[in-house]
Amino acid sequence: MKIKVWGARGSIPAPGPETMRYGGNTTCIEVTLQDGSTLIHDAGTGIRNLGLVLPRVERPIHILLTHLHLDHIQGLMFFAPAFRPESEITIWGPASPEASLQDRIARYISAPLAPVEVRELPSLVFREAEPMEWRIGSARVMAQSVTHRGPTLGYRIEDGDTTLTYIPDHEPGLGAPIGDLEDEWISGFDLADGASMLIHDCQYTDQEYPSYIGWGHSPMSDALAFAHRTHAKRLLLFHHDPLHSDEFLDALGADVALRWQELGGDADGVELAIERRELLLDSGDDARLEPNPTAVAPP
Repeated sequence: MKIKVWGARGSIPAPGPETMRYGGNTTCIEVTLQDGSTLIHDAGTGIRNLGLVLPRVERPIHILLTHLHLDHIQGLMFFAPAFRPESEITIWGPASPEASLQDRIARYISAPLAPVEVRELPSLVFREAEPMEWRIGSARVMAQSVTHRGPTLGYRIEDGDTTLTYIPDHEPGLGAPIGDLEDEWISGFDLADGASMLIHDCQYTDQEYPSYIGWGHSPMSDALAFAHRTHAKRLLLFHHDPLHSDEFLDALGADVALRWQELGGDADGVELAIERRELLLDSGDDARLEPNPTAVAPP
């Protein structure tokens, strides 16, 4: 399984010289399965650059939306394959009693916010994914609700001997110590249990979090505790706050490595997500970073 980060920022894009290394685009992860199938987790602004490099016609594309906050869908109407009639794009996302997935996304891709309407993009098919399991290419995909404001899903992708869990917006503790909770009471536990790699929310430091309890995001200590409790093999911390500069995230990453080792983990088993970084998950849960010459200065 091959993973590429196209956007690791949360809440709002944060371009600028102080965010060049970790990137300023909002959430988007590309996953290439063993059989070559393409999954895309979320459609933040990072999906625009991804769309520019995808082959015009090769395989169907599956976009797995965790929820419909703007930082997770605002790249959709700039995703080049969506405007190609030959494309086959299925958009999966959470159900809501309020309206269908297509109708909720249409509130964004419509006037006065957009110059096009969803109905003008015939390549898009919408499927509600909660709660269910299904197959995409060589993988088994599972979706479950997780703790965040509004209908929100986490995803588990099992492909051969490797498992990827993606929960970018998540507040499993809601202000309570995760160590005091039983497994069955921890949001997202089954999705992350034993994952080869867990991509997880870490928007706040422990010092920032008390001002944001209930906003739906994790402080560093909760992100690490969640990964430790679920026995994730590797942890990629994600959804960086737009106010956190490269220098700030460097310091946070050093603290993360130390705290992870205190929990008994390998310092090489945890890192902060960097835009354009590629990662290979091999059989046996091994993971290997690919060289990333474009991470410092994305085009």
